[in-house]
Amino acid sequence: MHKFYRLTAVKRLIQDPNPPHKKQGLYIAIMMGLLLTACQPDPASTAAEARSELDAVDAYGFTPATAHTKNANAALLTELPFDNQQDFVDANRGFIAKLPALRVKTGFGNTIWDMPGYDFIHGDAPVSVNPSLWRQASLNNIHGLFEVTKGVYQIRGFDLANMTIIEGKTGWIVVDPLTTAETASVALEFVNKQLGKRPVSAIVFTHSHMDHFGGALGLSAEPDQADLSDMDIVAPAGFMHEATSENVMAGTAMSRRAMYMYGKRLPRNERGHIDSGLGKEPAFGTFGILAPTISVETDETHLIDGVQFDFQIVSGSEAPAEFTFYLPEQQAYCGAELVSKTMHNLYTLRGAKVRDALQWSRSIDEALMSQREAKVYFGSHHWPIWGEEAIGDFLEKQRDTYQYIHDQSVRMLNGGLTPNEIAEQIQMPPSLSTTFASRGYYGTAKHNAKAVYQAYLGWYDANPVNLDPLPQESAAVKYVAVMGGADAVLKHAEAAYSEGSYRWAAELLNHLVFASSDNRAAKALLANTYDQLGYQSESAPWRDVYLSAAYELRHGSPEKGIDLASMKQILLRSPVDNFLQSMASRVIGPDAFGEELLLNIHFTDLGDNYVLELKNSVLHHRKAPKTPAANATLNISHELFIDIIIGSAGAADILFSDELNIEGSKLDLVSFFRLLDKPKGVFNIVTP
Repeated sequence: MHKFYRLTAVKRLIQDPNPPHKKQGLYIAIMMGLLLTACQPDPASTAAEARSELDAVDAYGFTPATAHTKNANAALLTELPFDNQQDFVDANRGFIAKLPALRVKTGFGNTIWDMPGYDFIHGDAPVSVNPSLWRQASLNNIHGLFEVTKGVYQIRGFDLANMTIIEGKTGWIVVDPLTTAETASVALEFVNKQLGKRPVSAIVFTHSHMDHFGGALGLSAEPDQADLSDMDIVAPAGFMHEATSENVMAGTAMSRRAMYMYGKRLPRNERGHIDSGLGKEPAFGTFGILAPTISVETDETHLIDGVQFDFQIVSGSEAPAEFTFYLPEQQAYCGAELVSKTMHNLYTLRGAKVRDALQWSRSIDEALMSQREAKVYFGSHHWPIWGEEAIGDFLEKQRDTYQYIHDQSVRMLNGGLTPNEIAEQIQMPPSLSTTFASRGYYGTAKHNAKAVYQAYLGWYDANPVNLDPLPQESAAVKYVAVMGGADAVLKHAEAAYSEGSYRWAAELLNHLVFASSDNRAAKALLANTYDQLGYQSESAPWRDVYLSAAYELRHGSPEKGIDLASMKQILLRSPVDNFLQSMASRVIGPDAFGEELLLNIHFTDLGDNYVLELKNSVLHHRKAPKTPAANATLNISHELFIDIIIGSAGAADILFSDELNIEGSKLDLVSFFRLLDKPKGVFNIVTP
């Protein structure tokens, strides 16, 4: 293990705005969902050659770090205890083995996981990366199979989350089987190779987020039959509803925003994506889900394949359905995602319901009070902690991180401060701000404070000007005109950029781009500005958001969104009510003005009929017998219906399928489906 940061180097960086830098490792640029582009490793070079590389615009258009960015990142090295190496000790403890060339592909040959792509992360932080985030990325690079304690193992670095393997009497109890079937399958195969092959006797889903259940079907040799097995599948009460509803109702918008939050289109290199804070990145492969056979409703104990699990319900904290558990025989506490080695999100940038900071803090406090005998903590992300004192200190500071943000945000909102003012003024206490596990690698104090405001007071800040503001494009045109026109705005933005006032430069240039999206100079300077904001960000999602914005200003929006076909297994297992409700949210209101339709959708394989009524441009549904008054009746299998909605079924599949039959007016049925919006998930974000 190496020591990252030397005081002499810190002083040099602070004193020299253009410090020399020795380039190390591989530049590997990965475009997730696109073809892999690999750059050749740069050999050791002279300081002059290294400086030339640092001063160049790279192949993707990303610009070098400015002197202001270099100084801001260097200054942080003196503020945090980088000499503390305990996390690196813990992250390597119990190491058994790793796959050096850990790459996972789909059945179509697309690479969805590539750990060697992060080999460039080692040594001191480059000037284009916040050194604190670089430290977190270096820790998340430590991957493989690890022993947590006797009978408890973890696979780390095979996906965004960890997969925990507990030795039961008859087989493996798998906790949180990763995001995709492909990564879960590779992980389980590796476990069996290293520890001896055993069947999966039970699956435990700690909570309702995709990276903790999406790979479930990869644990079976026959994925399509995995839900018919006799294994125990354990999850918190409400799991199925929460796990499917979030991904069905607003899934298209969330997926597009997730491309920014996780840097999906960014190269994997020193000026691109380096980490997600919780782990390297989510895998985008084949997603699935299994319905629980055991639903945990309260703090209760279950014997699962001979192993005692003491569950604590923490729903409403990090996830709407979540539990932690304690293994008394092993004296091991699984904190799920209630606690992680980072400040988490009260509001996630991909978009989701605001989380209850006070409930979150109280749930951690309950864990702190009940886990006094735990000798080891392990979680759904990051590395374990050993020893009662260290575990207690960790839980206490995690608890107080969320309550402090809650209490101070409420104090300030009661004083009349707006969300932006609160975010600007909130200051974490030194005891928390110098603790790496409370730093904002995933969530941040700024956007979490805004989430607290939103939870209590909503989007309106009480200033009437914000009650009915002009749309962004309309306002931008007027702002640019008032400021003297495009040239004047650009001149002011250039001055702000030169001074290192990147937030102000971005605000000016955003108006200019939305007023005139073909203004190349404005877009170029805004992209350069986002480069610097990204390089300085300690939060991995903030870095990815800024750099994704810069990328799209230079290269445009994507041509294709997240492939809905990868969600098929989730949709098939979603309650039909959830799916039909999401259809109602796709009705194009103005197109449906004056339309009245009554339809039967009869799922032949389920034996269920749903009556859909369109009236007042609103679509209602109810489970009921076929109504003879319907304009049309669609007799169809559940799977074919899903295939049609997600676009997997072609015209031939529909016309010649034995799984589809139409009674009544085909024209009315076609008219109905024409009223449904078909979002592609590639809408513009940083341009009009």
